[in-house]
Amino acid sequence: MPQQEPLSDFRVLDFGQYLAGPLVGMMLADLGAEVIRIDPPGGPRYNSPAAAMLSCAKQHLTLDLKTAADRERALGLVARADVVIENFRPGVMERLGLGPAALKAANPAIITLSLPGFASGDAELADLPAWEGVIAARTGQFTDMGLNRRLMGIRASFTPLALASAYGASFGAMAVLFALFARARGAGGEQIEVPLASALLEGLVYNCERIEDYPERYKSPREVEIDRRSAAGLPMDLSFAELSEFLDPFYRTYACADGRGFYVVAGSVKSHPRRVLTLLGLEALLAELPDFDAYLNSADWPDDWSLRNYPVGERDRARIAAAMKAAFATRPAVEWEEIFGAGQAPATMQRWTKEWLADPHALASGLVQEVDDPVYGHMRQMGPVAWLESETWQPAEPAEPADLDSLLAEAPRAPRADRGPSGQGWLAGLRVLDLTNVIAGPTVGSTLARFGAEVISLQPVEPSVDPWNTIVFGLQAQRGKRSLLLNLRTAKGQEALRRLLAESDLVTMNGTDDQRERLGLSDAALKAVKPELILVQLDAFGGPKRGRKSDHLGYDDLAQAATGVMLRFGGGIETPEEHAHFGTIDVLTGFNACVALGAALLQRQRDGKGAVARASLAAAGNLIQAQFLYDYPGRGPFDEPSGRAALGWGPFYHCYEAADGWFFLAAPQERQAALARVSELADLADLPEAALQPALAERFTSAAFAHWQAALAGGSTTLVRLASLLETRDASLHQESAGPPDITQATFRTLRHDRHPMGRWCDLVAPNAVRPAKAAITIPGPMPKYGQHSREILAEIGYSAEEIDALIADGTVGLSWSKDYLPT
Repeated sequence: MPQQEPLSDFRVLDFGQYLAGPLVGMMLADLGAEVIRIDPPGGPRYNSPAAAMLSCAKQHLTLDLKTAADRERALGLVARADVVIENFRPGVMERLGLGPAALKAANPAIITLSLPGFASGDAELADLPAWEGVIAARTGQFTDMGLNRRLMGIRASFTPLALASAYGASFGAMAVLFALFARARGAGGEQIEVPLASALLEGLVYNCERIEDYPERYKSPREVEIDRRSAAGLPMDLSFAELSEFLDPFYRTYACADGRGFYVVAGSVKSHPRRVLTLLGLEALLAELPDFDAYLNSADWPDDWSLRNYPVGERDRARIAAAMKAAFATRPAVEWEEIFGAGQAPATMQRWTKEWLADPHALASGLVQEVDDPVYGHMRQMGPVAWLESETWQPAEPAEPADLDSLLAEAPRAPRADRGPSGQGWLAGLRVLDLTNVIAGPTVGSTLARFGAEVISLQPVEPSVDPWNTIVFGLQAQRGKRSLLLNLRTAKGQEALRRLLAESDLVTMNGTDDQRERLGLSDAALKAVKPELILVQLDAFGGPKRGRKSDHLGYDDLAQAATGVMLRFGGGIETPEEHAHFGTIDVLTGFNACVALGAALLQRQRDGKGAVARASLAAAGNLIQAQFLYDYPGRGPFDEPSGRAALGWGPFYHCYEAADGWFFLAAPQERQAALARVSELADLADLPEAALQPALAERFTSAAFAHWQAALAGGSTTLVRLASLLETRDASLHQESAGPPDITQATFRTLRHDRHPMGRWCDLVAPNAVRPAKAAITIPGPMPKYGQHSREILAEIGYSAEEIDALIADGTVGLSWSKDYLPT
């Protein structure tokens, strides 16, 4: 008999339109919830095959919420549901008679999720139309598009990837599930807001993180070149070909014998550069390269760089790259992919999105699923982005229309106890053992900490990853945790692990199934210690089922390369570029894993059993391409905006330059009508669209932004300046020493931790994407120095002081990786 799906007890009403709201509904439906899509007369506003994909497993109803009769029917459905999702502008649901008070009156236990573009309490931004491009432009996504674009002097870029909706949907889905979990423990109903712009800034946190007196040793060759040109007053005018020589040899694309690009991301983990050079037959070169402790201060280095550190030193960079170029040119990319996968070296072939949708691994693993759509026929589309491990998993099937009369004939949901505001987070009392590293995995633990969970970070005694990844990135990803260093390769370390597991509710890891076995986290091992334990597992290419790449290693950029993001962003097979935000996919994968965890917690409440909650980088690569990740017979070309010259999606959804700087124009509904009411633009309204964009670009340079903003005001047309992430950070900065900040009103809030234990201040984004009405959100404390709590944690699980001393003496336990918090 098929296993009961984790959310099969819950009913969700999805009032969402376009992308963010429907994505939340899709995630919940994929985990087994009964999701009913509520459409306005005439059908969904988003008229795209992507809308069919987002609604594949949902039932649907049509209600005219502007009529009293259908409003009453909607409230009747609310009384028989668990969750309501909407992503209108603030105040719209209230005007429709479905505001928070009305929903609560209909069902006191209802969980409501609102996904506005900007925070409802933000006096400046709340009323801005929440088009994806408007959110991206105002937050800074289109300006800070990476080191390549800065070195090429490109000041404005456009990407069709809907990052705000993707991050917001993951935050929204996890918040709903955590609130349902808390409701079952007596917390009652909840009202949640997730502003998409807030979620976007949190998703791009690593692009606006700032550290006082940032050490030179952590700067990449591109950053060094930017600094050099800035100091000398030189232009940023590099060509794409010139840029390639500023890439680290273990972090770049190589041309193979078939002309296909093969992307290697193998710096920072001490064993990976060695594996890469060995697989390429470059052992002689490997023997000549310096290799020493990455956690020494640079003043104590015996050479000018170490093979365990990113980046490669200037002395050896060119000769390593040349040797690797020659080696890769001897085989086609598909052969190298097999060799590197088997050899556990992280790399992948560059693919187009269309190729990914037909990729054998993507199809076998369920990352791409095949559906017989009633309108588009046999359709390939994205699979789930968060799931529970199950031998009985099956792809989604199109749902039937909902029967309104049958639904309203049901008895309303039984009232639930509500202890009211408690000042606790939804996850208060949960204990988390965090075995992850770098960004995606640690993001899970730091996210859980904001909702009240107690998190212990367990790392090896001898670090396998360099301090750029563990400390610089860890300032954000390891917040709110305690730190233990333990050698799990020993019998004594495994015994300590079992004690820790016995005291935990869930354990997190990022790695393949093979690595999971070696860590002692197999199903049998976990059940032997604690049958109700939940394992959260992230990996690079995993899906609901096994495929040929399931055990291949990978990082954020490799998922971008494999799923088509890099070729899209770069614009062609010869010019692949990483989508230029640190953690574009990493952070999202951590959020998706929290969604899977939420489902596992609810399933455990029902049956008392543990589960394996999963997400992967490749699945997150699908999610950020949700608008166009589908294929079917007769589909048009994959011609979404791409490349360095991309500035928009047609003339009415586009970045333009005014006399005093760049702005984004969003007029997808008014279009020519917006031009017709402005005397200086009316003569352009009759131009064909192919000629309209360059004509508008020329006309807009004749006046300042404020002029055009005033001239085009009225209707639904919106103009916003292109902010930068750094401007957004600095404009919303709060000093930690000034006391607790308000993270509930303004859309953006960043924190300067000016009392940080590393002895330098650092700027980080505040955890304000999820805003519950009742539950508490905790601003996590600073990342501890690795090993800071080793003694304390071991004492808590029953080790005596003498036993702890002995474990430290024999190397089973560590107290520190480095002399300084941040090696310099």
